[in-house]
Amino acid sequence: TMSAFGLIQIGLMLSSTTIISSLQCNHLPLQQRKVIENSLRLLDKMGKEFPQQCLREKTSFRFPTQVLQPRQKETVRVAIEEIFQHIFYIFSKNLTLAAWDGTALDQFQNGLYLQIEQLEACVIKKHIQHRWSKEVSRLKLKKYFQKIHCFLKDKQHDLCSWEISRAEMRKCLQLIDTVTRKL
Repeated sequence: TMSAFGLIQIGLMLSSTTIISSLQCNHLPLQQRKVIENSLRLLDKMGKEFPQQCLREKTSFRFPTQVLQPRQKETVRVAIEEIFQHIFYIFSKNLTLAAWDGTALDQFQNGLYLQIEQLEACVIKKHIQHRWSKEVSRLKLKKYFQKIHCFLKDKQHDLCSWEISRAEMRKCLQLIDTVTRKL
C-alpha cells in the first residue's frame, strides 16, 4: 500500500498541476519520454535481477501493439493514458510479497499518476474520448491487463508473479517510449 507520505506528495503535486497550460501540452511528448525513462529506471531500481527460479513460470501476455498504431496522435495519447492507468492500478494492490524497494515503488507510482493527470488535461477530450470508448483497441487493452491481473491472482501475488509482471510492464513502457519518440 502507499504510504501516507506518498499520498500527501501526490496531493501536493496535484494541487500544483491542476493549472496546466497549453504550453505544457506542447511539451507533452518530450516530458512523456522523461517520465518513461524515469519509470523504467525506477522499475529496475525496485527489484534486483530477474530471479532464476521464476524463468520457468514466464508467460506470454502478448501486448496488443496495434493499440499504439492509429494514425491519429490524439488516439495514441488516449491509449497511452489508459495504459498508464492500468499499470498504476496493477502496482497499487497486494504488493506484500513483491519484496521491492518501497521508495522506488512510490516514486514509480507518483510519476505515473502525474503523467495520467497531464495526459487527461492535454488530450482533447470530448469526441476522442467518446470514440475511444467504442474502440476495439480499448477492449484489447482491457483484455491484456486482465490477463496480468488473473495471472497475479492465480499465483496469489507471489514473488515470481510480481517479477514476471514487472518485466512485462517494462516491455510495455519500452513500447510506449518507441511510439512517443515518433509522435
